[in-house]
Amino acid sequence: MKQVVRVKLLADSQQLDVLVRTLAVCNDTATLVARIAHEKRVFRKRDLRAITYATAREHGGLGAQVAQSVIRKVADSYTSLRANLRNGRYGPAGSRRRQRVENAPIRFRSDAAQPFDDRCLSWQHDPNDTGGGSVSIWTVDGRVKNLRFVGHPDQVAMLRDYRKGETDLVVHRDRTGTPTAYLIATCELPDPPVEVGEHLRTPDGWIGVDLGIVNIAVASDRALGDDLLREYGDGAPDGPTGRGSTKDRRTRNRELRQALQKKNTKSAKRLLRRRARREARFAADVNHQISKKVVAEAERTGRGIALENLTGIRERVRFRKPQRATHSSWAFAQLGAFISYKAARVGVPVLSVDPANTSRRCIRCGHIDKKNRPHQDRFCCLGCGFVEHADIVGSHNIAYRAAEDYRAQSTVPGAA
Repeated sequence: MKQVVRVKLLADSQQLDVLVRTLAVCNDTATLVARIAHEKRVFRKRDLRAITYATAREHGGLGAQVAQSVIRKVADSYTSLRANLRNGRYGPAGSRRRQRVENAPIRFRSDAAQPFDDRCLSWQHDPNDTGGGSVSIWTVDGRVKNLRFVGHPDQVAMLRDYRKGETDLVVHRDRTGTPTAYLIATCELPDPPVEVGEHLRTPDGWIGVDLGIVNIAVASDRALGDDLLREYGDGAPDGPTGRGSTKDRRTRNRELRQALQKKNTKSAKRLLRRRARREARFAADVNHQISKKVVAEAERTGRGIALENLTGIRERVRFRKPQRATHSSWAFAQLGAFISYKAARVGVPVLSVDPANTSRRCIRCGHIDKKNRPHQDRFCCLGCGFVEHADIVGSHNIAYRAAEDYRAQSTVPGAA
């Protein structure tokens, strides 16, 4: 199981300056390498290294290992770009947006993250596990040694015992432009045993989570589902007693975004960039809260978690123009990833199921009909007359399908 750990560097003004300049030089060199790769149509790491290594070292005065890291970063970026193009991320072949992406080389921001391997960045942990230590890191002004870092003691302990691979140096700036440096590393933890049992063969052994636009997440567990509706759903209280509906906040953000884009001034663009970061932090915060609640309840009751498999939904589903921005403005993949890694840490099984007809099937008689859902939040079965909140019905159907899939997997010869 992989987990990302971030620690803060306690750098003074002089050290921060050299770290910022190091990132700028590395990313300027990466932009040059990316332009050469685009012109020569060479994207494989080995081939790209053969034609750009000397240029990369000479252009920015980079060390040998840092130059290698810059070239790898460029090759990996083009690999990701080609994958996104194949998956339709930038539109169909021949579209204006896709042609614009295909015809331009990748460019890197001056403060984009730069990976360092263990030759360029070494760690020294405090012996008393106080949540700190120091690093020695290569910079354009030479090696900076004894640079202190701090973090949560549990995360620093995880970093000491399970860190694997390269470490990214990133610099974030606050609203006043003051920089703060961080190190981000990946830890490979041993997988805890995942809970199994006969109870997972029934829908009651699963917590189904229905994802939606009006209500971000609704669970089949009644108490948990009501809590999620009350805290983040369409009826969440606004004002001093609550944070308001997540959907309403998304709508306000989108309307302000549209107004600023229409204005199209330099100050409006600066505000758009600032608000984009704020909206991303808000979405991540809500996703963390929801995932914690869901995983905690599943761990407490010994149940599994069933999620909808929404891969490719943007390409499969067609919406009217006013609905497109709303449909695509929430990080559902991030919410699923948060639930998955939190569940993996405590051994809770997670299963992705096909979402087809989960909002149309009656959980009492099994009747499936598009007309069973006459309104966004109301389910009324045409077969037996059963009435319930539509998202709760969807979450129960997701749990039902998870039990079906689990039974099918457990009957395969050789299945665990």
